[in-house]
Amino acid sequence: MKKAKIIFWITTTIIFLFEGVLVAFTSQTEFAKEGIRHLGYPDYFGSMFAVFKVLGTLSLIIPKVPSRIKEWAYAGFGIDFISAFVSIMIVDGFGFGAILPLIFLGLLVLSYINYHKMHSLSKML
Repeated sequence: MKKAKIIFWITTTIIFLFEGVLVAFTSQTEFAKEGIRHLGYPDYFGSMFAVFKVLGTLSLIIPKVPSRIKEWAYAGFGIDFISAFVSIMIVDGFGFGAILPLIFLGLLVLSYINYHKMHSLSKML
């Protein structure tokens, strides 16, 4: 159980920092807005993504949030990371920018697996 907790908290904290905190502070910068435009999305997508990402990361990091809401957050981030990968591949081609969402998808999967390990082990205790 200790190993699952450590992996969960490390991966979830990384996702929280990059997809929640960083997005909250930078989503309205011109650089971020240009990134959304560059991929062909309308400007309002940036604001919408920022709200959903901040709420999603909060639901993952706060222990008292019901597991059903956490499941939706995990699903949303999975869709987000896969969509980011596809969008970047289509617009910019293969490169580090396209790989980054897959790295975060891997962290998300590790977080999800270890969340369920902790959740199932706590039920047995």
